[in-house]
Amino acid sequence: MKKNILLLFLLFSIMANANVRMPLLFSDGMVLQRNKEIPVWGWAEPNEKVEVHFNKQTKIVQADKNGKWMVKLSAEKAGGPFELSITGKNKIIIKDVLVGEVWICSGQSNMEFQMYKTMNAEKEMADADYPMIRHFGVAQDLSGTPKEDLKAGKWAVANKDNIRDFTAAGFFFAKKLYAELKIPIGIINTSWGGTNVETWTSREAFEKSNDFKAMIADVPQVDMDAVFEVYKKTLLDNVKKVQGFDVSMENENQFKDFNFDDKNWPEIKVPSLWENQQIGNIDGVVWMRKTITLTADQAKSEAILHLSKVDDEDITYVNGIQVGTNKIWETLRVYTIPAGTLKEGKNVIAVRIADYSGGGGIYGDPTDLKIQFKNNSVPLEGLWKFNVVQVKIAVSPNSYPSLLFNAMVNPLIPYAFQGVLWYQGEANVWRAKQYKIAFPLMITDWRTKWNQGDFPFYFVQLSTFDEFKGNSKVGSRWAELREAQSETLKLKNTGMAVTTDIGNAKDIHPTNKQDVGLRLAAIALNNVYGKKQVYSGTTYKAQEIKGNEMILTFDNIGSGLTASDNSQNLKGFEIAGADKVFHSAKAIIKNNKVIVSSENVKNPVAVHYGWADDDTEINLFNKEKFPASPFRTDNWEMITANEVYKVSK
Repeated sequence: MKKNILLLFLLFSIMANANVRMPLLFSDGMVLQRNKEIPVWGWAEPNEKVEVHFNKQTKIVQADKNGKWMVKLSAEKAGGPFELSITGKNKIIIKDVLVGEVWICSGQSNMEFQMYKTMNAEKEMADADYPMIRHFGVAQDLSGTPKEDLKAGKWAVANKDNIRDFTAAGFFFAKKLYAELKIPIGIINTSWGGTNVETWTSREAFEKSNDFKAMIADVPQVDMDAVFEVYKKTLLDNVKKVQGFDVSMENENQFKDFNFDDKNWPEIKVPSLWENQQIGNIDGVVWMRKTITLTADQAKSEAILHLSKVDDEDITYVNGIQVGTNKIWETLRVYTIPAGTLKEGKNVIAVRIADYSGGGGIYGDPTDLKIQFKNNSVPLEGLWKFNVVQVKIAVSPNSYPSLLFNAMVNPLIPYAFQGVLWYQGEANVWRAKQYKIAFPLMITDWRTKWNQGDFPFYFVQLSTFDEFKGNSKVGSRWAELREAQSETLKLKNTGMAVTTDIGNAKDIHPTNKQDVGLRLAAIALNNVYGKKQVYSGTTYKAQEIKGNEMILTFDNIGSGLTASDNSQNLKGFEIAGADKVFHSAKAIIKNNKVIVSSENVKNPVAVHYGWADDDTEINLFNKEKFPASPFRTDNWEMITANEVYKVSK
């Protein structure tokens, strides 16, 4: 009996392996690219005959010795819905297939940024019933070698039920295209927050690059399971070394209590993210405790606990009593301490902090960290006890190059599409100069791999964000990264949406993704779809020195230059002489040129515009309301000049 069961199991396994199988991209609700040859591929038994039917087309192919097969359907006009059937020893029918325009949306968190987080989210999600717009969400995954198929992913129709997790920038782009073209639009969202450009680039591209081939030669073809085990052991060993005991959630329910003995816990400086201190770069759960001494009058007084900001989530206790909780990492924690909670003498504040990604801990302005009484306050800045009780163990996509290309891009090839939308660069600001090489390398790599020509590649220039308080005096990594993005426009068939006016200096994730999508759509409508219009802001062309003035000329001025606030003076211009010291400058528009001067610079040599991490105030636009891209006219060495990509093992 056991032998029969085993034979049946083996027979079933062989039959299952012989079945025709399709990539996850080929599934119900999909959108195929119009007016281009359509690759359709999959797997079957070696040498098996496979028949593909679509609309009025039939193609027959024989699988190779490895069971792989591919046909190329002739170009189709926009339309649908159709059925796509694939027949071998079994038959697959893919339903509700549309033909229209397909765009790949990729990058880091600002492309990943979902609809439910966007500005006016409820209103926007209520207006989301567009059955001709489809979104394919690629599941996040990484691999040391190129994968043939995705970990997971599915097509979803744009409607109120599905829209929540769509890429916001991608959806607003698709919505504008649909409004203009009235044909199906498909967006394939393959993005991952916090990732650098190198993880999205193939190994072969690095091997062929004079700038990166030495780096990639030292990188092994990694087994991610083995990497994970090494990473896990290293992470837990490091935390144990720092705090003197193992990571454990045992007895965690006692850590809030007034009488809990924390004498063996180590100490950490607060306010400050723990990534900048001995805990290091971990995500997980950490308890922090602070013991303070209060007078009798203070113990009786009304009291407010100010805990500054906590990244990401806190549950806060005073003497064992929960006084507040919050899940928004950038929100000031202000909690009322209930009457009778405080005591004369010793008091204990205990905070359970859960960090899901990025920075972790209590951070912000030290003046926002205190217990406020009616007539005085007790500062809480200084050393706090801590205990790491849980560590989220996941290998970073940035640990090695090519990990996301292998797992989240390679399986999409050779799917036919129109172009790529890209929103990334925040993770590369430390190596902004090298981005001038790395970003074009990735674009060229994708074009080579797909073999669909120099397809449109449109990207979003970084918005304002005051990460390092950088400027012309101390240097600005963010300005240098924006410059690297601008220089990438030298590549054929690229376009850039400038977003200096719609960022948030205090938030790396600005919520206005509507204008991001519309500006990307303006480029596509002009360049791809014949809807001729002004689609970008002005870009710096040349400078001329006349006495103590610099006269700047520009391209892409549209119907004329203007200040966004209709003022006479432009903001954000600086001027320097041979000493390379920049001074705030007067800048006016005259005959669609900008004249820049400063009484502090008699013999000007160079101009900066918007050269800062936070470039919020700049106001040079064209009359079509597109902002000018920040720029500099000099070629002096920048602060990221010597920073290069290194593999973090």
